[in-house]
Amino acid sequence: MQVIDPKKILKLMAIQEVSARTLAEQIGYSSHSYVNRILKGDIKTVTPERAARIARFFGVGVDDLFVPRLSTDARQSSKRKAS
Repeated sequence: MQVIDPKKILKLMAIQEVSARTLAEQIGYSSHSYVNRILKGDIKTVTPERAARIARFFGVGVDDLFVPRLSTDARQSSKRKAS
């Protein structure tokens, strides 16, 4: 799942007063550094399971924070069909 905008997650963290360390613990990461990399935009995708955990933790829908990531093969085959 691709992160729509890391700022949305940051905003939810600020509103709910949650640290990166707490979020990491709640979603099953052993280190908060991975969460910080997501928040900085260094990491743009997460597994669907982790996306669901993040959304559930904040009480929002997965589609509020993430979009499905299409493989490059799917995009290329759809372009060929359109031609």
